[in-house]
Amino acid sequence: MSHAPAAQSVRTVAVPAHRRRARRKAEWRRRGVTLAFMSPWLVGFTVFFGYPLVMSAYLSLNHYDLLSSPRWVGLANYRYLFSSDQLVWPAVRNTLWIIAIMVPLQVVSAFGIAMLVARARQGVGFFRTVFYLPALAPPVAATLAFVYILNPANGPVNVLLSKVGIEGPLWFQDPGWSKPSLVLLAMWGVGNTMIIFLAAVLDVPRHLYESAQLDGASALQRMRWVTLPTMSPVILFSVVIGVIAGLQYFTQAFVAANVASGQASQAGDQTVNNLGYPQGSTLFYPVLLYQQGFRYFNMGYASALAMLLLVVAFTLTLLIIVNSRRWVHYQGEAR
Repeated sequence: MSHAPAAQSVRTVAVPAHRRRARRKAEWRRRGVTLAFMSPWLVGFTVFFGYPLVMSAYLSLNHYDLLSSPRWVGLANYRYLFSSDQLVWPAVRNTLWIIAIMVPLQVVSAFGIAMLVARARQGVGFFRTVFYLPALAPPVAATLAFVYILNPANGPVNVLLSKVGIEGPLWFQDPGWSKPSLVLLAMWGVGNTMIIFLAAVLDVPRHLYESAQLDGASALQRMRWVTLPTMSPVILFSVVIGVIAGLQYFTQAFVAANVASGQASQAGDQTVNNLGYPQGSTLFYPVLLYQQGFRYFNMGYASALAMLLLVVAFTLTLLIIVNSRRWVHYQGEAR
């Protein structure tokens, strides 16, 4: 009697061979359907990210000038990068400067504008459109417009300043003002981040404000203990995206340097150097990478610069996300 349940369970668990084969076929069929739906993403990831990444890593270990076949040099490109290239560390300092100044200003400005628009009683759609429209301008066109507006000779800004007795700076012609001028350009196009913050502000539960107000919290306290914690995931997203964009900061700096150097050349300055004009103040890391790859055709060395940029971007992003656990609060998260 004691062996009957065991024998019965064995008979129950046993599955005929044809059923097992049918189940395996059905499972493989489901996997095939899943892969078929994922195939556009897999192809795109392989062609536009995986293959370029592998080739960049390979070329970084070679001497390659686009005209001849790659020649293996091992870690020579990296040794030159860290020990011999005199332009790398100025480019790194300029890039860190633009990240440290531009990203916090963008986040704070976008947050402030979003709070003002959210509190507007009338014309919310109008103000939202006005603040967002500059973000739609192509970066090259926006940079050209700013170089014209901030032209030290006949730009509208310096002309207006001169009418009130103020001598305007040289802006993009001055190494002390070139990076602040780029920051002004970034503040003008802060609409993308503002829209994200506006959506987050409007998504804050009203009952939290009402409860805090009943407890006697002031407007500043409600912002500190209700608005900021609720919006902290959006702030984290904006900081991460801003840091990554700062590490890849290229178009505005490259266009502004070339146009400003052209203006200086027309004005009779014979000492103009397009590499980070003026005086290397706009030589950011991606600009150096571009110059090495597409001006001097040092594709192997440019690939080494790109791989270092990838590692730094991944490391900084990871550090920000790990440290965000201290100040980012998610709705429904147990603490």
